[in-house]
Amino acid sequence: MSKKILIVAGDAVEALEIYYPYYRCLEEGFDVTIAAPSAKTIQTVVHDFIDGMDTYTEKPGYGLAATAAFKDINPADFDGLIIPGGRSPEYIRLDEHLPNIVKHFFEENKPLAAVCHAAQIFAVIPEVLKGRELTAYIACKPDVQAAGGKYITEPLHTDGNLVSGHAWPDLPGLMREFMKQFK
Repeated sequence: MSKKILIVAGDAVEALEIYYPYYRCLEEGFDVTIAAPSAKTIQTVVHDFIDGMDTYTEKPGYGLAATAAFKDINPADFDGLIIPGGRSPEYIRLDEHLPNIVKHFFEENKPLAAVCHAAQIFAVIPEVLKGRELTAYIACKPDVQAAGGKYITEPLHTDGNLVSGHAWPDLPGLMREFMKQFK
């Protein structure tokens, strides 16, 4: 039976951080649902680094269909969760339905992959990070620590069911470790 994977995102999700996991899961034969605050075409963005700049740049990316709204998601229907970064985590975490979706994957010890700014979501549900280790984009280190987690400086880290990565260059390793969770 095919595994069912949920990807949670919204506008300004980093393009590589949603497309790479989405296509990798499809390649594996998984049934993938992309959910957002509302079912619609979400606008991705492209984050990149330029020599001499202290942070990343942002450009518009591709549109991508989110076929479900958070309010309509029953997390018990899914075997794994992927949370991409970009700027979407900073506002989707405000959706009243998202915290319970994310908590389910921690409580049931189901595979969960979080990359880059995904850690911002954990700041609104700090009970899930107590005593946990993860990595994220360096600007999210205060969010991880404020939520009671231990920030790991390595670009990839696995702590039980939680697989985390710094940013899009770490996606091959992140997805390799995420896939191992199902074996």
